[in-house]
Amino acid sequence: MKTIAVIPARMGSSRFPGKPLAMILGRTMIEHIYRRVSMSKSLEATYIATCDEEIKQAAQNFGAPVIMTANTHERASDRVAEATAQIDADLIVMVQGDEPMTHPKMIDTAVAPFKDDLQLDCVNLVKSIDNEADFYSTNTIKVIMNQSGDALYMSRQPIPTLNKLGFENTLAHKQVCIIPFRRATLIDYSRLPPTPLEQLESVDMLRLLEHGYRVKMVKTEFDTQAVDTEDDLIRVAKLMESDLLIASY
Repeated sequence: MKTIAVIPARMGSSRFPGKPLAMILGRTMIEHIYRRVSMSKSLEATYIATCDEEIKQAAQNFGAPVIMTANTHERASDRVAEATAQIDADLIVMVQGDEPMTHPKMIDTAVAPFKDDLQLDCVNLVKSIDNEADFYSTNTIKVIMNQSGDALYMSRQPIPTLNKLGFENTLAHKQVCIIPFRRATLIDYSRLPPTPLEQLESVDMLRLLEHGYRVKMVKTEFDTQAVDTEDDLIRVAKLMESDLLIASY
């Protein structure tokens, strides 16, 4: 299967405008993500999809191929669907542009289930929530799964209900934004009307779930940190000081 990755990025974040070009240890955040994603052995190519000229220029300066998209997309998945409309690929891996600690092995893990399951529509990585603050943060997308590991629901609110014995006994999981789509599913996604819960929660995957598609959750042990605020940026920069991958690029 021909597999590519697309990193959607835009300057207009409501919580942290311009964050793709925020500097972390001498490189922009979008460069860190691009270089780390490109290390995956599962990918034939990695692209950046954006509607902003500033991001295009920065990406071209460090050698990344850029696909320009419309500036009307509210969902990252719609931007990726537009960007890949003319690209030949069987699997399209969306990697959010605010996850500078992404590890290439995460992509390998996310795409592996497609080799054995020809009916699989979409995969998301998932990790247990170890920090109680993340459980209550609306920046963390929580996931409820069935016994087979498929997503039942996702929310920015704390789900499931807190265990009576406290957070340590609550089986809480978060979405990790490495999301491979089968090509046909991504095309379907872009053609489906947005759904009430998708709009309420501001979670892309709810459009698929509300329309009856299967989203398989695959566990990862890598603990990435999304950058949603300037405080997040400071915390991630500190964590990345000891990151071993940086020496590789």
